[in-house]
Amino acid sequence: MTMDVRPNQTIYINNLNEKIKKEELKKSLYAIFSQFGQILDIVALKTLKMRGQAFVVFKEIGSASNALRTMQGFPFYDKPMRIAYSKSDSDIVAKIKGTFKERPKKIKPPKPAPGADEKKDKKKKPTSAENSNPNTQTEQPPNQILFLTNLPEETNEMMLSMLFNQFPGFKEVRLVPNRHDIAFVEFTTELQSNAAKEALQGFKITPTHAMKITFAKK
Repeated sequence: MTMDVRPNQTIYINNLNEKIKKEELKKSLYAIFSQFGQILDIVALKTLKMRGQAFVVFKEIGSASNALRTMQGFPFYDKPMRIAYSKSDSDIVAKIKGTFKERPKKIKPPKPAPGADEKKDKKKKPTSAENSNPNTQTEQPPNQILFLTNLPEETNEMMLSMLFNQFPGFKEVRLVPNRHDIAFVEFTTELQSNAAKEALQGFKITPTHAMKITFAKK
């Protein structure tokens, strides 16, 4: 029977705790499965038929295989997860969502036409345009504390801890009183904090909030 289901990039999880709210469930699944590779989508439905089940769609089949092997039986909200490959390659996801869309990749700006290029050159040298990149100016020197911004209102310490404790050297999360949109995450070394920063830069805790990570000011 299991031979019928070929490995694909969508894994099907069941035996999930049905008391967990859908949004919290999706965020927690994202937090524990994103260590295996890029996740394109997570589908969790609260309908009677689909309760306690979810689909995680990875970009690569290898990520899905690794996640299935590693997380099989993992105690998630006090219940061991049961994981299998989705029966059809994201078909069920496509049906549930209408049409399945891959998350947009970073689009490179189109190259201007030669005429436009010449005009631009007279106004501004390309090197100065590169130097005026705001990210390079505001970036702090690497250190072991990360500064998170653009966090959604429902952010809490547990959610951020689940996200960052998959990285070695994680020490603690510090929230800022009366500010839900920023937080600090401390690691043992700057190499470890940089690895987490690279992996989670632009991570969407909710569809509208892409987390921004910089090194904290010393």
